[in-house]
Formats: sequence, structure tokens, C-alpha cells
Amino acid sequence: MVRSSDVTTTRAGGRHGRPWRAAGTAVVVTMAMIGAGMIGAGLKTTPAPRPPQPLAQAGPEVSGPASTADDAPIDGQPVGQGNAPAGLARSAPTSIEIPRIGVDATIMSLGTNPDGTVQVPALDKADQAGWYEPGASPGETGNAVIVGHVDSAVLGPAVFFDLGALTPGDTITVRRADGVPATFTVDSVKSYPKTAFPTELVYGPSDRPSLRVVTCGGQFDEVAKSYPDNIVVFATLAA
Repeated sequence: MVRSSDVTTTRAGGRHGRPWRAAGTAVVVTMAMIGAGMIGAGLKTTPAPRPPQPLAQAGPEVSGPASTADDAPIDGQPVGQGNAPAGLARSAPTSIEIPRIGVDATIMSLGTNPDGTVQVPALDKADQAGWYEPGASPGETGNAVIVGHVDSAVLGPAVFFDLGALTPGDTITVRRADGVPATFTVDSVKSYPKTAFPTELVYGPSDRPSLRVVTCGGQFDEVAKSYPDNIVVFATLAA
């Protein structure tokens, strides 16, 4: 039985890293948040290209609400009293488009495995993204989470290989089953060590329609057969 306080240090169901762990509506993220199979470069016989990395390396998490004159986001979490657009009704996402890095990909729905770890797309479907279905849907009030591989031994560079190249102001459009697209504006792009994944900022509550897009990052460790970091894009629904 998986308890909410458990933080596993064993491999689970895949070839690389350690998994997400979900407990009820909360998600406790372990050292390799993207989990088994989110990366596959270590299985290649030739050196793989390094995915681009965001300029911002995340510092300590903000411990409480902050206020700034310009309502700028801190670690991707907008602060202050700015007017947030109204959330959309819940609807499953069907595809994601990120023009800046040429992404136009199908989205599959993901849940949790029997052991409490979050499901990830299969390596032979590394060109697709995955939506964490127990959370908010994109456009709905709350933090919607979309994940994807950075690369794959099967397909090479994967759906979010270039995610780290995004910058504030870029747009992300998520197509939804109800036909109403949700377009988000990137607030920030950060790289976190997997040992310091910002669980609350990604999976915690939000009073506005927000999006988090996550993949692996950093220099691939040939010995550990995993990436040491996670890249997180923080975005807010455009008005």
C-alpha cells in the first residue's frame, strides 16, 4: 500500500530514473519526476544532442505570497492583484501547439499506476504529450500539468526536446475536446534539480487557469542513465 508520506528511492516500471508519486489529489514528486522511460538517450549507441536549457536556474522556492509593483510572476506563480481571465469548463485536451519550438502534438490522458506512480507515455509514443488527468484540465481554474519526453531511444529527440528554449511571452495553445482552445502565455521557464522539484508550484492549488509543461533537462548522465534536472514551463491563460 502506498502512503502519502512515502518517497521511493527505487526504480519502478522502467529503465531510467525514479517515478512521480501521487497520493489522493496531491502529488509527491520524487527525485526523477518524469519517471521511468521519460528519457532514452542512454540506450543509444551514438552520442545524443543535448536539449536546450532554460536561462533561469531556479533558486530557493518562495515561502509565501509576495507582492511586486508590476505583478510579475515568481517561479512561475503570478502574484499581486492582477486580473486573471475566467476559467473554462472542464474538457480533456486533445493536442498541444507551441509555435516557437515547432511542437504540434497529440495529447494522451495519464493517470496513476497501481503503486501510486504517475503514468508516462510509452517510449514508442515519445512524439506525444501526456495530460495528468486527476488535475485541472487546460483552461480550467487550477494548475493543469502536461508532461512529455525530452528524447527516446526509439525515436530520438522527442516532443519536448526544445522545451528549454522557450522564453516569457511565448504562447502555448491546447486544443480541447469541447472545441474551445486554451491559449497560454509563458510566464517563466526554470530548471530544477530533481532533488528539489517544486511540487507545490506545479501541482498545488491556483486561483487562476494555469499550465505547467514539464520534461527532463540538464546534461545526460551516462552512468546513472538519466537526466539530473527537470525543466518546468509556467504559463497563464491569456485574456
